[in-house]
Amino acid sequence: MSHKRNVYLQMKSLDAARSVVMDAFAAGLAPGSETLSAPLAVGRILAGPVTARLSSPNFHAAAMDGIAVRAKSTFGAHEARPIVLHLGQDAFPVNTGHVMPEGTDAVIMIEQVQDLGGQAVQIEAPAFPWQHVRKMGEDIVATELLFARHHQVTPYCVGALLSAGRFAVEVLRRPKMVVIPTGSELVDWPSVGAGDIRPGQVIESNAYMLAAMVDAAGGQCERREQVGDDPEAIAQAIETAISRTDVMAVLVTGGSSAGSEDYARSAIATLGEVLVHGVTMMPGKPVIVGRASAKPVFGIPGYPVSAIMAFEQLVHPLIAAWLGQPAPTRTQVEVIPTRKIASKLGVEEFVRVKIGRVGRRLVAAALPRGAGQITSITEADGIIRIPASLEGINPDSPVAAELLRPAHAVEHTVVVVGSHDNTLDVLADELKSWDPRLSLSSSHVGSMGGLMAIKRGGCHVAGSHLLDEKDGTYNISYIHQHLKGLDVRLLHLVMRDQGLIVLPGNPKNIKDIGDLVRDDVCMINRQAGSGTRILLDYRLKQLGLASARIDGYHSEEYTHMAVAAAVLSGAADVGLGIWAAAKALGLDFIPVVTEQYDLIIPAEYFNSGPIESLKQSIRSDAFKKRVMALGGYHTERTGEVLM
Repeated sequence: MSHKRNVYLQMKSLDAARSVVMDAFAAGLAPGSETLSAPLAVGRILAGPVTARLSSPNFHAAAMDGIAVRAKSTFGAHEARPIVLHLGQDAFPVNTGHVMPEGTDAVIMIEQVQDLGGQAVQIEAPAFPWQHVRKMGEDIVATELLFARHHQVTPYCVGALLSAGRFAVEVLRRPKMVVIPTGSELVDWPSVGAGDIRPGQVIESNAYMLAAMVDAAGGQCERREQVGDDPEAIAQAIETAISRTDVMAVLVTGGSSAGSEDYARSAIATLGEVLVHGVTMMPGKPVIVGRASAKPVFGIPGYPVSAIMAFEQLVHPLIAAWLGQPAPTRTQVEVIPTRKIASKLGVEEFVRVKIGRVGRRLVAAALPRGAGQITSITEADGIIRIPASLEGINPDSPVAAELLRPAHAVEHTVVVVGSHDNTLDVLADELKSWDPRLSLSSSHVGSMGGLMAIKRGGCHVAGSHLLDEKDGTYNISYIHQHLKGLDVRLLHLVMRDQGLIVLPGNPKNIKDIGDLVRDDVCMINRQAGSGTRILLDYRLKQLGLASARIDGYHSEEYTHMAVAAAVLSGAADVGLGIWAAAKALGLDFIPVVTEQYDLIIPAEYFNSGPIESLKQSIRSDAFKKRVMALGGYHTERTGEVLM
C-alpha cells in the first residue's frame, strides 16, 4: 500500500463538527436499560420516571417525646388556669417515631408536661392540631412522582427510593465503547521494566487515559490490544469492535494526522464514511469523525493533550446526549493574564493556565502549549479559550477561564513567577504539610519575568538569581532599579551550584565556558531574561567572547530540567544549569559558580497566612534536608530575610 499523506482539505469549526456528531448519532442510537437495586444505582441515569409505591411516613407519627393528645381538649390551658389530663384517657405517652394513638392529633413535649403523680399530668399551654406530628405522607405520598426520567441517582436519592418502597429501579446502560491504540512505536506499560525502554519506543498511555475518561463520563470502555501501523489490521480491529451489538462507538488512538503512516482515516473510510477530518481547534486539530455500521468511529489524535480536547469537545457531549444529560460545562471565572498570550487566526485555541488570587484579582499564567505535554493539563487550574477570530489576548485584559479544579483551590494558591529552581517542587510538597488547603503554583518565565510580574501585581512571590556585574551581589540592585517605589521583602531560599551540564564521561572534553565557541560544540541556552542567561552573558563578556560564535546560543529552554533533558537526548552537547538537574538525569557537571537564589515578596503579602506557612516550610529541617539531597545546594542561610 502506498504511503500517502492525509491533507486537511475541509476542516470544520468546532461547533460545526459537534453538530455533525450530534445530528448523526445522538438520536439514532440508544444504550438500552437494566434493572438495579436502589443502593447500586448511585451515579446511574434513570431510564424512566419513578413513582412512590408507599407513603412516607405511612402513618401519623410523633415527632417529639411527650404525650399525645387531642388538641381540642387542651384549648384554654394557661399558666393561671392549668389543665389536668389523665394518662390512658386523654393523654398518651409517646416517643419520637411512635404511631399516634387513635383519636389524637397533637404532641406536647415532655419538657412542657408536669407530672402530678399517679396517672395525672398538668399542662399550662394549649396544643394546636398536628403540633409535633409527622402526618402520614408528609414526605412522600404513594403514587407521586419521585424522579423524572434521565435523573441521575445520588446517594440522597437512595433514601427516598427505599422509603417510597422502590427497592429496584430501571437505569440506562452505560454506553459501551471500545478504544483501539495504534502505532508500531507503542509499548504497553506492564511489559516495560525499570527504565527498560528503547529510543523510538513510546509507552502507550492514551488508550488507558481515554478509557478512564469514558468511565468518568458515564460510559463503559474496553481497551483492546494495540495494533501496529498496518491499515488492514487497523480496519479489521475496528470492524471486529463495531460489529458487536453492545458496542456503541469505537475510539482509535493515533494515526489521525497527516503523516504517511497515519492510517486511521483510510481504515474508517474502508468500513464506512469519514464525516469530519480536521477541526479548527488547537490542540486536537487532526480528530476524525467517521461512521461505520451506523455507529460512530472517532480517530483520536496521538498527542495526549490533543486526545483530551478531542474527547471533551466531541465524544463526551455525545455520551451525555445518549444518557439524556446536558452537555458538560465547567465553572467560569474572570482572570487577568500576566503576559500576552498569542494565538493563530482561524483556530480556536485551548490555553492551559495556572490561576491564583493575587490581591483582588484572579491572575492566570499560561503553561507550555505543546499538544504532547500532558503535564500542561495535570498542572493546570483552568483553560482559556481563544476564539478563532482573535490573534491573542493582551496582558491585564479580563478574560473568562474554565476551571479544572474547585474554585476554593485557586483561592488558596500561592502564585510564584520567575526563575525555575528544583527546590520549588520540594517546597510545593512541604507547604502541604503545613497547611493542606494551600498549593503552590510555579510559572517559569525567568528572573526578569518574575520582577515584572511583581511590578504588575501578578504574583505573590518571584524567584530570582540576578547577578549584578558591578559588585557581584544578587537581586538587590535589580529590585531598586525595576521595582522602585514598591515595598518588597527579599527572602533567601538557597545557594546553588551552576555549571555546564554534559553527557556522562564528557565525550566532547568540555572544560569551561570558553569551550562553548568551539566549532564541534552545540549548546542549549536558557531564555532571555533568565538569571542563568544573564550569568552566561556576564562570563562571555569577561572572557571577551561573542555570543554569535556559539552554536545553539539562540536555542532556548525555560527550565534547568529541560536543559538537562536536551543534553541527555543529544539535542545539544552542553547547557548551563544547576547541578541538581544534572544529577537527576545522571549527567556530568562542570562547576562554574555558586550563586544566590532568592524569593521577592511584596510587603503586603509577607505577613499573610499563606506566606507565613511558606516561610515556615522554607525554614523547616525537613525542607532543608530534602534540598540537600538534591545535590548542589547550600542551605546555611535558607529562610533569612535579606531586605
